[in-house]
Amino acid sequence: MKALYFTGDSIVGLSETDVPSPGKGEVVLQMKASGVCGSDLKNFRAPKSEKEALGDLKVPGHEPVGIVSELGEGVTNVSVGDRIMMHHYTGCLQCSMCLIGYTQMCLVHHEVYGSTAHGGHQEYMLVPAYTCIPMPDELDFAAAAACSCGTGTAFQAVKRIQPTGLDTVAIFGQGPVGLSATMFAAQMGARVIAVDISPYRLRLAEELGADEVINSSDTNVEEAIREITGGEGADSTLDATGIPEVRIQAVDSAKYWGKVCFVGEGNTTTFDVSPQIIHKQLTILGSWTFSQAGLAEVAKFVVERKSPMDKLITHKYDLGRAQEAYETFISGETGKVILEI
Repeated sequence: MKALYFTGDSIVGLSETDVPSPGKGEVVLQMKASGVCGSDLKNFRAPKSEKEALGDLKVPGHEPVGIVSELGEGVTNVSVGDRIMMHHYTGCLQCSMCLIGYTQMCLVHHEVYGSTAHGGHQEYMLVPAYTCIPMPDELDFAAAAACSCGTGTAFQAVKRIQPTGLDTVAIFGQGPVGLSATMFAAQMGARVIAVDISPYRLRLAEELGADEVINSSDTNVEEAIREITGGEGADSTLDATGIPEVRIQAVDSAKYWGKVCFVGEGNTTTFDVSPQIIHKQLTILGSWTFSQAGLAEVAKFVVERKSPMDKLITHKYDLGRAQEAYETFISGETGKVILEI
């Protein structure tokens, strides 16, 4: 079978390898789709000098979906032919975090498929049976792959800020996670302000439900948000960039008693806590991916509310065009990018 690797210096390599065989409690998925995510890019761009031998590299792709093709001993929760989304983490299954489905927060040890274990950018994938989440019949594989990390992460973050039809929500960064957050906040009834530097992505945000868009490359974002909101600021803000300056904008653009949710990873940000947070009585939230039940929940929401995933997913490539897929994604002129396998 074919498997993809990041071989260093932003180069994608395809290699032939054996189809895996399932052990006790494991299943083999015939892969159908695997999403491209911004968190892949550090590994993709890493210098070749820092890479291990090809045989020691891990297959990337942490948004895997497919069809169960083989069962290991003792597997009873899925059957051959089932359409599956994978919750891409393992845990001890016994600690308090694992027991609520947050295996990525396991208090003992966790693995991440697509990073520390082989991920979805391959034709067949070996996974623990307990990571398999059934796909709704109405959901196609590309949309399910998006839900399996980026879009699911956005859904959980938007739920954390609990938007209503009375609220204005400002979402900073309109990459795939931010665009998904814009889509969901709009579907939950909020007035959405989308912020980015890309005209392409701001147009996408409008198509996905944003009421207002702000190009932060030529506009004072805080002033613009206060003008839209009658001088008060947004009820909630969400940062999907991880950029320190943008995080500060998200805090400063929130109204008194507002909420701020941080989703974008990386970097260090310094706040003047008293005037920026304490004196404004802000609620500061962090949101990291989702539980196993949360993956099922976002898929159900997308189907029942007819979320416009066809607008969010702008590019699809087969596995042999993965180099083109990543280069296109890096250009910033995309929504969600999916590898179809």
